[in-house]
Amino acid sequence: MPYTIVTDSSCNLPEELIERYGIEVLPLRFESEGKEYVSFLKGSVTDLAAFYTMMRDGKVFTTSLPNQQLSSNLIRTEFERGNDILYIGFSSKLSGTYDATASLLEEIGAAYPDRRFCAVDTRGASLGEGLLVLYAARKRAEGRTIDEVRDWLVDARFHMAHWFTVDDLMYLYRGGRVSRPAATAAAFLSIKPILHMDDAGALVPVGKARGRRRSVKALYDHLKKSWDSAFGPQTVAISHGDCMQDAQDLADMIRTDATLAVDDVIINYVDPVIGSHSGPGTLALFFMATSRD
Repeated sequence: MPYTIVTDSSCNLPEELIERYGIEVLPLRFESEGKEYVSFLKGSVTDLAAFYTMMRDGKVFTTSLPNQQLSSNLIRTEFERGNDILYIGFSSKLSGTYDATASLLEEIGAAYPDRRFCAVDTRGASLGEGLLVLYAARKRAEGRTIDEVRDWLVDARFHMAHWFTVDDLMYLYRGGRVSRPAATAAAFLSIKPILHMDDAGALVPVGKARGRRRSVKALYDHLKKSWDSAFGPQTVAISHGDCMQDAQDLADMIRTDATLAVDDVIINYVDPVIGSHSGPGTLALFFMATSRD
């Protein structure tokens, strides 16, 4: 039975991959000064460098879930085309997107008894979520069933490592992710925090580095420590908040490490919905690990 893979715009996959694998994307929304934007539209180019420049200039953004009517239309369209749906979503610990979309699938699915749907909370974000979507799409292309891919995802999400650093903790403070004293002290001492996502999909500070160069190296060190060699050749992903050179430097460390089996390194921007909370200078690394820790 054919099935459509649906995700949300916080997956941060490059559009070329979204198009190649026929992935449907629900766009989350963000707002500033009374004007609403969507974080992703197929075929529409968003100037993300300009978005981060506005943040550096002090513009404040708020975020919201995907438009329920657009989500409903997409779900109904796929069901009416005879397709089942595998929804792979943004961590429910960070956003209400997953719960809202899963509930919508339940509601609409009741009117289509011949159609099936599955929902998987990746407990991830950005390209950590995106890599799981990409692997799922590759498995679908190999002929795996919706149940086989769902079951793989339920296990694999606990091996998708999320390691990242931010340039300024004040953005995470404003979003309620860290305390004000921690954010203020980090700025004063030029300390760059190292964070990861735990198995529940929540952000956890786990270390710190003095200065940007050391914080970038710390991400690589965590990859070396927990790399899952049993997984085979991996696609590694790096997302960034308008700090491309740091992303390239990190990618070079990984590509030139002969002990790692890497088949590709994807680099892309952190989308505006996540970026409005993490801020400019965010750098994140994602790969399959023996565990997320």
